[in-house]
Amino acid sequence: MLFLFLLSSLVIYPYAETTAVGYYALRVLGSVIIMLAVYAVSFRRSLVIIALALAIPASVQHLLDIDFSGFLPILNTVLSFVFDVFIVVVIFRKVFVPRQPDAETIFGALCIYMLVGFTFASVYSLIARTEARAFYLDPTVNLHHVPDRLDFIYYSFGTLTSLGASGIVPVTAQARSITVIEAILGVLYLAVLISRLVGAYRHPTG
Repeated sequence: MLFLFLLSSLVIYPYAETTAVGYYALRVLGSVIIMLAVYAVSFRRSLVIIALALAIPASVQHLLDIDFSGFLPILNTVLSFVFDVFIVVVIFRKVFVPRQPDAETIFGALCIYMLVGFTFASVYSLIARTEARAFYLDPTVNLHHVPDRLDFIYYSFGTLTSLGASGIVPVTAQARSITVIEAILGVLYLAVLISRLVGAYRHPTG
């Protein structure tokens, strides 16, 4: 379910800024994804408490659409990043254990891959908030000049899959460094971890 909702959010994002239905659907979907992520790590009480504490600020932001200014948007982005990292680490430890993988394990690994893409999008958003010229949007292929959340998601998954994101370029050293790190993680994750799981799933050991 978490994987399907993460995939659905990528489909709805382009309509969030053009239609009212898409706008509110994306906000509700974002909150549902947060709750599903909490449920995914609910196999231990202490993990649930930590996940809920980190999820509350992000859920309120998604549902109430509060437009803060100054330091609070940066704090919200940081909390969202911490929540994403926490969920990724917990699911990673649950998925990549020395046991025979099943279909749920494969989907768990795919959820990690999707969450990493969204997590790096939050990192790029944070960099852009602290440094206005961290990213350059090519005016020949973009209708706006300031990158938004969808631009960072597009750039993040383009980098993660090594396909590239035409039209947006990292300018500052910090933006370029994070881009390189994500590209390396994306290649290693698919080449080493996912291939290992799929190979073990197709060829179970006796």
